[in-house]
Amino acid sequence: MIKNHHRWTQYTFIFGLLLLLIAAGCGSGGGNEDNAESNEENSGSESKTNYSEAVDYTITGIEPGAGISVTTEKAIKKYDSLSGWEVSLSSTAAMASELDKAVKEEEPIIITGWNPHWTFAKYPDMKYLDDPKGIYGEEEVIKTIVRQGLKEDKPNAYKLVDQFKWDVKDMESIMYESKETGDDIETVAKRWVEDNQDKVSEWTKGVEEVDGETFELVSTPWDSERSSAFVMKTVMEKLGYEVTVTPVDVAVVFESIANGDGDASLAPWMPVTHKDFYDKYSDQFEDLGPNLKGAKIGLVVPSYMDIESIKDLKPAK
Repeated sequence: MIKNHHRWTQYTFIFGLLLLLIAAGCGSGGGNEDNAESNEENSGSESKTNYSEAVDYTITGIEPGAGISVTTEKAIKKYDSLSGWEVSLSSTAAMASELDKAVKEEEPIIITGWNPHWTFAKYPDMKYLDDPKGIYGEEEVIKTIVRQGLKEDKPNAYKLVDQFKWDVKDMESIMYESKETGDDIETVAKRWVEDNQDKVSEWTKGVEEVDGETFELVSTPWDSERSSAFVMKTVMEKLGYEVTVTPVDVAVVFESIANGDGDASLAPWMPVTHKDFYDKYSDQFEDLGPNLKGAKIGLVVPSYMDIESIKDLKPAK
């Protein structure tokens, strides 16, 4: 009887042990699956958090007062994901240098970017972060504005700048060639004019030559607007104009055309980038409409960064 009782106790113990092992196995399997999902979620979250930390919660920008700089400062205020962030304002050249350095090392960087710009010709896989709040707007256009009375004073010049239309790739090709060859924008713009007579002939259709008539183009100091200004300067000089290109801060572009100090500008970005300046002087100049469509501004990252939206960023700790 004692032996049977002892044997029964052994069976009970073994059976119980088996149940524990089975339960532990099932629990372990479920736990691993849950942990895997949790780790995957944490990994994605950690990856995006690391991008924010890796760039020290800083967006690499360009000149203070530039339209995209002003808009980025607005975005920092509007997005919770950008709370506590800063935009490092320096110069376009400094931003481009930082981008070059980051791409060579495949390091994270977030820049204030725009098309047209040579960086997109050099790094065509760069991408804009989604902007669900629409702070940067959708498609931008670059407009031609002229001083009031230009049509009466200089009808041929007015007709020429009114007919000036080109594409994002045209402008980017000039900027990229200048960057790669080291030639200044004006030199490359002259070559572009010689190589694109089909487009030039559309701009000059019905425009008569003049003899030494002066004309002042007001531009910003950035290569995108310098490209259009020097292309126009080249074309106008072939028609007998004496052309001056005056690079100024964007606020002064609008002020000078509104005051009649300059004849025309091919530089205004609308409807978002230069909206504040445009609205301030809109009743004091004539808007001839877009000279370039398909422009864009926003926050830009290299393609190797696994992030898609401004909302994927994390607020500063």
